[in-house]
Amino acid sequence: MAEHKALLDALKEHFGFDSFKGNQEAIIQNLMDGKDTFVLMPTGGGKSLCYQLPSLLMEGVAIVISPLIALMKNQVEAMRSFSEEDGIAHFINSSLSRAAIEEVKNDILSGKTKLLYMAPESLTKLENVQFLREVKISFYAVDEAHCISEWGHDFRPEYRRIRDIIKEIGPAPVIALTATATPKVQHDIQKSLEITDATIFKSSFNRPNLYYEVRPKNPKTIDREIIKFIKSQEGKSGIIYCLSRKKVEELAEILRINGINALHYHAGLESDKRSETQDMFLMEKIEVIVATIAFGMGIDKPDVRYVIHYDIPKSLEGYYQETGRAGRDGGEGRCIAFYSNKDLQKLENFTKNKLIAEQEISRHLLAETAAYAESAICRRKLLLHYFGEEYDQDNCGNCDNCLHPKKQMEAQELLCTVLDTITAVKEKCKAEHIINIITGKETTEVLDYKHDELDVFGTGSTEDPSVWNAVIRQATIAGYIEKGIEDYGVLHVTEAGQKFLAEPTSFSIIKDNDFEDEEEEMPAHSGGSCAADDTLFSMLKDLRKKLSKQYNVPPYVIFQDPSLESMATTYPITFDELKNIPGVGEGKAKRYGEEFIKLIKTHVEENEIERPEDLRVRTVAKKSAQKVFIIQAIDRHVSLEDIAISKGLDGPELLDELESIVYSGTKINIDYALEDYDPDHVEDIYEYFRESKTPDIDEAMTELGGDYTEDEIRLVRIKFMSEQGN
Repeated sequence: MAEHKALLDALKEHFGFDSFKGNQEAIIQNLMDGKDTFVLMPTGGGKSLCYQLPSLLMEGVAIVISPLIALMKNQVEAMRSFSEEDGIAHFINSSLSRAAIEEVKNDILSGKTKLLYMAPESLTKLENVQFLREVKISFYAVDEAHCISEWGHDFRPEYRRIRDIIKEIGPAPVIALTATATPKVQHDIQKSLEITDATIFKSSFNRPNLYYEVRPKNPKTIDREIIKFIKSQEGKSGIIYCLSRKKVEELAEILRINGINALHYHAGLESDKRSETQDMFLMEKIEVIVATIAFGMGIDKPDVRYVIHYDIPKSLEGYYQETGRAGRDGGEGRCIAFYSNKDLQKLENFTKNKLIAEQEISRHLLAETAAYAESAICRRKLLLHYFGEEYDQDNCGNCDNCLHPKKQMEAQELLCTVLDTITAVKEKCKAEHIINIITGKETTEVLDYKHDELDVFGTGSTEDPSVWNAVIRQATIAGYIEKGIEDYGVLHVTEAGQKFLAEPTSFSIIKDNDFEDEEEEMPAHSGGSCAADDTLFSMLKDLRKKLSKQYNVPPYVIFQDPSLESMATTYPITFDELKNIPGVGEGKAKRYGEEFIKLIKTHVEENEIERPEDLRVRTVAKKSAQKVFIIQAIDRHVSLEDIAISKGLDGPELLDELESIVYSGTKINIDYALEDYDPDHVEDIYEYFRESKTPDIDEAMTELGGDYTEDEIRLVRIKFMSEQGN
């Protein structure tokens, strides 16, 4: 009782709070009793206080190992604001001069400093280790402890050395803290830090105020969807996460020219610029931050009302932490992620140059993310299960799947088949392999292990693999199957699963959501997926057909459907308005635009249409300097490979740029780049596009046969569009 009162008094004195949140008091007392401590607490739960308060009450200085310089500065400033003595908290990292570091050391030796923040790189420096040996250490706090684990979403190899350095400096209790950790990651952290006997404090990962939704990602419409959503959230703060810096910059610019107060943020910006952008967001001078995952750690803004993932994240841990920046005050928090199978494939391709073990880990993390995105059951239930927490409600009432539930199907026999198969392979295989056996897929692995000789082989071939995926995922959540911690990804039948096999009962599943990509007619341009004015759209198609006969080219060469749909939604009646329509550009506007403008203008006047200018998604000339460079390089006959290398692009990205150039009406001559290809192939492909009604690449590859590569088809399509359309 006395301890409780003393801690409450200290909390009030140092931080001005009247009571602790959740497990804070028990965590602090455990640490002050000299015990190793492991804290799993979601974003906004108050992790920092768990080491800040005991550092003030215990003898010596507490070492806080933290990964981000910006986060250290913020925390040090926050601690100093609670104290009359600036020396109460310091940090040592690469941003400090030698003189500044000496000043920090003097404050520590004088006893002023109770809290010292260090990056792991600074902690391992010999001079710092030697200095800290002479200092009384109250405890070590490892913040963002998931960075220790290769299975975590932000693995940092230098975190693996922390225990060795602690041994060199001298023993003291260790507290490890993280906002996201699966049972696998938790085990990995404790093992690496050698705190397997630590007292574990695990707060609930459930954030009832957060709404989770996954939308299919259509490159033609995603920008429009996001703009429409943000405009419906006027006056509210939001974060949009993209995986690449390039996309971050492009999207922020698109938002700005569509009247949205947005800035971009990524690790490639100068430190001052990042700080300025962050401060503008905190001070509500801007509504939206478009960022890579570099933004958000340690950002204490309680009223972020929405978090949008433009690209699906690489792991569910990353997703959970990033969505956790919404609604930290307990108020509204909308979390919307856009998902496509193609994005998943791109992320898998990024891992090809990694070590085999790292590739394996990345594939597992992506598979879990795909399972979350594609599943039609409660998203909250899935997320909590991933973090080892059971959610006993079937409908949370605050996710897209629960608000729009799909019909269930009986899967008793299907589950028995899955359990029989896992048992037949002696519980040594992962989900994908199990499904390949059941559906009769003769993969190399299935044949090597002679699993095609099992009685269960091919017994489930009448069901789609997605159904078997749903059975395995939902049986795992129901407790009939589990994934081992040490052999992560390998399926095991639980005791409940064995009972089910002995006496099967009803088992219902919900089929996964269908996220098959809608194939684009041309490479991605933002624009409408449907026309607001069907009558005008029909008239525009008739005009396009007339011009296609006049110019003797397929209709799509003039304008694609998405461009016509956008015209029939926003009614461009000037040259400047027309050239900003997605997929048009200045060249096409000059070549074909006059008759389209005339038709639209007449239609608007005759029908007294009030043009919805604010609905039009304005686009920007993306990386115009880069496009100019590419055009000039092609004029000089620089090899495409050299152009790609000089701009840091891979082959498909360069082809995207070339397509974007010609689809906007600029003429380029790439004949020299086609000299390495079979001239008969080039001629066949060219004639194919002259006769075809669609520019679709997959359809072209099917029609032309297996002798033609995707790259050569795309290159010839660029040549065709440049010569016939521009």
